[in-house]
Amino acid sequence: MKQLMEDSQIIELYWKRSEQAISESEQKYGSYCRCIAYRILNDREDAEECVNDTWLRAWKNMPPNRPGLLSAFLAKITRNLSLNRYEKRNAAKRGGGEIAVVLEELKECVPAHGDVEQSVNQKHLTALLECFLGKLDRENRNLFVLRYWYLYPVKEAATRCGMGQSKAKMRLMRMREELKELLAQEGYSVY
Repeated sequence: MKQLMEDSQIIELYWKRSEQAISESEQKYGSYCRCIAYRILNDREDAEECVNDTWLRAWKNMPPNRPGLLSAFLAKITRNLSLNRYEKRNAAKRGGGEIAVVLEELKECVPAHGDVEQSVNQKHLTALLECFLGKLDRENRNLFVLRYWYLYPVKEAATRCGMGQSKAKMRLMRMREELKELLAQEGYSVY
């Protein structure tokens, strides 16, 4: 079996505009990105297309970007492409699926859309979220990320964190309340 290339070497291939960067990315992170896309889209063909688009987007973004963590960089691209595809696919038929449930859970603790000032302060909001996550213990942080980043159903996130579904629901509700309170203290208007 061929040994996987180091991330720094793959990034360097992107910067050199070598097409080998794409094949190395696929070999090392293809399954990871497909898992992310499939979890959002629940359709293998759409997930595959998003992963292929991920390589193209990575190609277009390196240079000028030099990611510190290639796996996170590719995961973010895949996730955003998948969420965009999900939104387009479900524009006419709202509801159903895990994304709709997650968005419903978060709607009361995220800033309202359309506020120009909040758009300008996106970096501040990101820093607040990082601070919030940093203050959580490892178990709660993992639960929060599994639920709201990777979009795991509550039952599956709970199982992965070694707890029951009821306990996970309660913890997620408390974390959403804490996040809502933090954002309100910082002047973000929430729903």
